[in-house]
Amino acid sequence: MGRIGKKFEELRAKNEKALIVYLTAGDPSLAATRELILGLEKSGADILEIGVPFSDPTADGPVIQAASQRALKAGTTLRGVLDLVAEIRGASRIPIILFGYFNPIFAYGAEKFARNAQKAGVDGILVVDLPPEEADELRIFTDEAGIDFISLVAPTTGPDRLKTILKDASGFLYYISVTGVTGTAAPKVEDIACEVGKIRKMTKTPIAVGFGISCADQARAIAGIADGVVIGSAVVRQIDENRGADDGIQAVCTYVREIKEALS
Repeated sequence: MGRIGKKFEELRAKNEKALIVYLTAGDPSLAATRELILGLEKSGADILEIGVPFSDPTADGPVIQAASQRALKAGTTLRGVLDLVAEIRGASRIPIILFGYFNPIFAYGAEKFARNAQKAGVDGILVVDLPPEEADELRIFTDEAGIDFISLVAPTTGPDRLKTILKDASGFLYYISVTGVTGTAAPKVEDIACEVGKIRKMTKTPIAVGFGISCADQARAIAGIADGVVIGSAVVRQIDENRGADDGIQAVCTYVREIKEALS
């Protein structure tokens, strides 16, 4: 079992839920991302999703799209993100997931990516545009490297497709709380409870819920249903709004600490 699985077990033993925090690597710089990662861990983040910037992030809303563009303009590359993870591993063992699209991985080389991601200390990979039918193109290498392949489940996922996803699920399942792109709509707790309840009957894999969660009250409500809560666009917005401020990183960390306290 890898760091992601162990983290969920550790939290379950304490009757706590996982706070999974997303941020875009290189926004506003890789050096700032490093400081943010270390600060977020101290502020209660249990697992980190580090977004690899891409020029056409079709699953992301305007907040993360803008962050990706800023990171690309700053010169952020997949190689640079892997180097950042390797650097972080000198100071932290927090579970790290790389979140992104297949094109940069394909250009880098899938086998080379898996090898270097493992070497850097990546624990999981979430590729939003790589459906189960095509995932073997990457999983043949990442599974062998011991990197969890995080699968997405949407409100529109049918029973047969869900069975296919669950058969090879690892790490945790990422349940998308709303249809559409990230950060553009508020989740409906009643609907999520119903769908997550159905999934629980089919798997023991931890379930984390993301998309549209932006405040402590929402996070607390979702935590009553799921094993983890993913905060993404709201954190990226905080980073952007506090860029350049002397206490900018602290402001972002304070926001995350409030969310974690709501889950405890």
